[in-house]
Amino acid sequence: MIPMRALLIILYAIASFNSLAQNATEIVKKMDNNMRGRTSQAELSIKTTRPTWSREMQVKTWMKEGDYAMILIQSPPKEKGIVFLKRKKEVWNWLPALERSIKLPPSMMTNSWMGTDFTNDDLVKESSAVEDYEHRLLKDTIIENRDCFFVSFIPKPNASVVWSKILVAIDKKDFIEMYSEFYDEDNKLISMMRSHNIQLVDGRMIPMHIEMIPVEKKGHKTDIFYKTILFNRHIEDKFFSLEKMKQLN
Repeated sequence: MIPMRALLIILYAIASFNSLAQNATEIVKKMDNNMRGRTSQAELSIKTTRPTWSREMQVKTWMKEGDYAMILIQSPPKEKGIVFLKRKKEVWNWLPALERSIKLPPSMMTNSWMGTDFTNDDLVKESSAVEDYEHRLLKDTIIENRDCFFVSFIPKPNASVVWSKILVAIDKKDFIEMYSEFYDEDNKLISMMRSHNIQLVDGRMIPMHIEMIPVEKKGHKTDIFYKTILFNRHIEDKFFSLEKMKQLN
């Protein structure tokens, strides 16, 4: 029989753990909402750097909550008009040169997005940072002179996700994702993401420059530079359709 004092200690420990998990998830929800809002519309430049070359793409995005996303490639000419569409858990790709739309299987979410160091899932967001992971607070950290929560993301059972673990530093004041580490199924660090140039944009503090760096590929990185971004403007659900995807050019 467990002594009453020991039982109370165990119950307190369980309650404390559940409280920490709940608090960690609330922090992640605030981070997710800060960069998404109910809707967002953005124009951005994506620069991919390699040891002997670099290239730049101009992109427009529309996103609504966690369920809908549309990404249009505007340049360079070779990729102009390519569109990615997310509806709930489905992801589609429109290729104007072939006049064909392709449904991307979950297995392709781990693939490089348009030759960058981001995965398809990083950009199109098939998985949810809030819904698909268990969150736990780790030791606090400081990133670019900002006090940050350090949170572990571990996939929930049966969640269809790319990474086996993500560690994220979240600014305590503005809930900005300042730094992230991405690990594969062997618990090996694959990439690091850093946020820079924090600005007040449309009522919220966000990074205007995000860089993704693969740790074992010297001279490789991808930078996202936001030029404009608007939050919480009304977008109809029907905008995120296969028909609209083909009309964006």
